[in-house]
Amino acid sequence: MPIIKHEIFIDASINVCFDLARNVEVHTETTSKTKERAVNGVTVGLMEKGDKVTWEATHLGVKQKLTAQIIEMEKPYKFTDVMVKGAFQSFSHTHEFIESGTGTIMKDTFSFTSPFGVLGVIIDRLFLEKYMRKFIVNRAKELKRIAER
Repeated sequence: MPIIKHEIFIDASINVCFDLARNVEVHTETTSKTKERAVNGVTVGLMEKGDKVTWEATHLGVKQKLTAQIIEMEKPYKFTDVMVKGAFQSFSHTHEFIESGTGTIMKDTFSFTSPFGVLGVIIDRLFLEKYMRKFIVNRAKELKRIAER
């Protein structure tokens, strides 16, 4: 199971960073390269514990849908979303926020299991882990850009 960890300093308050990270419209803006959009469940505003959203996006040239649910939330320090339906066998994404000086350190921990057993492990090693790392890092940079405007 690949585990991707990333952290970034954002020159904005912890509350601003926390709310931006769980805002559906901001998520859509930060993932515009994959044309991600909410098509079911919570489709606007801030997500809360228990909320589900179905995202439609184009990844690796394939249009797909994925439903995630927020299973844990400790405002404004942490929330975790997990896949309940989609292309992965499973995934978990924990978003953590730590006050640091005049800003916030945002930490992402994303773990996933690909379908297809041994073939999925090979696909992870060949390209999927690198693709997902780039996706997580780019989204964090976009969120930072929005928060620091």
